[in-house]
Amino acid sequence: MHQVGPDQRTEVRVSASRAEPECPGPDGTIPGWTPEPAELSDVELLLDGAFGPLAGFLGAADVDSVRTRRRLLDGTPWPAPIVLPVPADLADAPRIELRDAEGAPVAVLRNDDPWSDGTTCFAAGELRAAADPAGALRRMRPPAAEVRADLPAGPVLGVVADAPLHHRELAQLRELAAEFDGHVLLLPRMTGPRPELLVQALLAARPQLPAGTAVVPVPLARRPDPKADAALAAQVAAAYGATHLVTADPVEDSPITVVAPPELVRDSADAWIRAERVEPGCGRGGLGAEELRARLDEGAPLPSWFTTPAIAEHQRRLHPPLAERGFTVLFTGLSGAGKSTLARALRDELSQHDHRAVTLLDGDVVRRTLCEGLGFSAADRSRNVRRIGFVASEVTRHGGAAICAPIAPYAADRDAVRRMVSDCGGFLLVHVATPLGECERRDRKGLYRKARAGALPEFTGVSAPYEPPTDADLALDTSGLSQDEAVARVVALLRERGWVRSWTSE
Repeated sequence: MHQVGPDQRTEVRVSASRAEPECPGPDGTIPGWTPEPAELSDVELLLDGAFGPLAGFLGAADVDSVRTRRRLLDGTPWPAPIVLPVPADLADAPRIELRDAEGAPVAVLRNDDPWSDGTTCFAAGELRAAADPAGALRRMRPPAAEVRADLPAGPVLGVVADAPLHHRELAQLRELAAEFDGHVLLLPRMTGPRPELLVQALLAARPQLPAGTAVVPVPLARRPDPKADAALAAQVAAAYGATHLVTADPVEDSPITVVAPPELVRDSADAWIRAERVEPGCGRGGLGAEELRARLDEGAPLPSWFTTPAIAEHQRRLHPPLAERGFTVLFTGLSGAGKSTLARALRDELSQHDHRAVTLLDGDVVRRTLCEGLGFSAADRSRNVRRIGFVASEVTRHGGAAICAPIAPYAADRDAVRRMVSDCGGFLLVHVATPLGECERRDRKGLYRKARAGALPEFTGVSAPYEPPTDADLALDTSGLSQDEAVARVVALLRERGWVRSWTSE
């Protein structure tokens, strides 16, 4: 493996194919790795030909060239690096089997040019399918070349969509299709906990669009840089056969023509028409993004002039009211701070008054069951918290309330739980900030005494670190609060965030 320096560049050209799937040899020596979901999405796009001309992860030279001049080393325009971080112990493996979240093989990477930026190791090289295509909505996702071949001749208006289309957006696409005498290609992003809901919403909108409108889901993960994200969306749309990209966002160096949606307003009959056809001051607008979100959060109905009943129902399924979604409360703090006591009291309060099923994931109980066999090393502590986070995210995903009470000493693990849960519901981090001295005074199990005596070498707060959260949604010092007061503060914050309603008994 080589490390990237300002004057050190090595060209790596990669190609991938779904032909001739590669499998581990008879000795099973190919190491396996499960990338993050966004990176697995890139794997699928590469194998499907949606990142053409790329078909594999880039090496150091191409990455450097893309970052400095938005071109591959051979001069081909390309907007953003497509890279694969791997653990250091896999960085020099000649081949790596890439697996999905269930452990099934997806692709084999010929790791011809591993590299490092000094902090993270990356694998790069030829990518080939390891099995027949699988994954969500796979029957709707043929390779890009097949989609292109099936499109009719003439202009194709590509739309990379991450939200349902309502009357205004549908009218804009009808106007553009008539103007260009073209067809519409909808490319819904497969992101979020239930990507099929967005696809269903767009299928429900298809009767409102020109005949022959195609819907092809794409696992295009959103990039944090809006410019790179918009440019990659244009690349994907072009790969699937679009000749034009319909977007209001600016796109630099797009491989296809970018078309802004026309400005439409509502007339007196609530029809959406071009603004220039309406007398000045007579046109009406629609729902802004914030107003739409507020209506959905509250469960308020969407007006008929805004959308159709069928699309509205899919929009509500995609974005249910806050009070109907699941949530997680993660208590963190030192041993003896009062986490378990508060978690049980909050469980009882919610079980008595709220409609959700409540799951308590207490640190001690989880260690005897879900995390049995884990020790107290830093790595095992992380595994313990992240396993709790995974279970909590599943509870949240299905509309329940997960109450978690591990020590959770490390900020990185708490952040990981927040990300897992926030993808599918609400999340509160509650720091039970009871001082160490008070925790030691309570010490009903004698743990602090043993730790001070050296009998417990990995004890948080004494012989192992605790990283106090700087991003807690609420901090509670139980040395100065009663149990009822502390629980009331948690419930009040849940109400403020919209996750629970007021109890009728109050």
